This record gives sequence, structure tokens and C-alpha cells, in this order.
Amino acid sequence: MRRMNGEINRLVHAFAAGQGLHPTDVHALAAILDSEEPMTPTGLREHLGLTSGAVTACLDRLERAGHVRRVRESADRRVVHLYYEQRAQPAARRHFAPLADAARAARATLAPGELAAVLRFLDAMNEELSTARPPRD
Repeated sequence: MRRMNGEINRLVHAFAAGQGLHPTDVHALAAILDSEEPMTPTGLREHLGLTSGAVTACLDRLERAGHVRRVRESADRRVVHLYYEQRAQPAARRHFAPLADAARAARATLAPGELAAVLRFLDAMNEELSTARPPRD
């Protein structure tokens, strides 16, 4: 898993560099894209564990690069929702196509029962990691 994480991080860093972004910005994009509800700057701050100022700088870079837009959709004008710009998605799809291809090829080597076990493991790991926090010194 550590090796796979390193390979994925290599792709993330290359995408960030090619887009003039910071790797944290790519993590923010993934969080916005994966969110089941419209993401807010506060939700992004909590998800990434960043300060408000760092999230604002991240969103400023992402907005300037055309990857996200901020929208005030509610009656409460203080609420901002974040959306991944559809016009930016093709570049991400192209860049991360090798990751999708590798996942398809690896999946093809597994029998259905094996794949089900791997998916259960990955779901359980993601659930455990979503609440894991490093110890404070």
C-alpha cells in the first residue's frame, strides 16, 4: 500500500506541477469532486486539516487556474459552495488515465470473489483512515 500511495502521489505531483498548482490543491480538487454534498470552504478546511488562510489561498489558486468556482447559492449569502469546473475535468482525466488503466488491468487479474474481498478491505481501510489522526507531541 505504501508503494501504491507513492505511485499515486507521483501522478498527483506531476499533475499539480503541470497545472501550476500545489499538491495540496489536487487533494482539495479530489475532496470537492468526491463530496456527496456541495463542499464548503469550512468543510474543505476540516477535510484537509488546513488553516482558513491556507484554504483561501488554495481556492484562489484553483479558481485562477479554472478548476473550481465558488457559488453563493443559499439565502444566507455567507454560505459558499465549491464546484469542480467541468471544463477542467478533461485535463485531469487525460493525466490520470494511466491510473485508471492500471486499476482496470489489475482488476482484470482477479476473480470476482477476490475482487470483492479487495474492495471490502479498501472500504474498511478508507473508513478507518477517515477518522485516524496522528498523535500529538
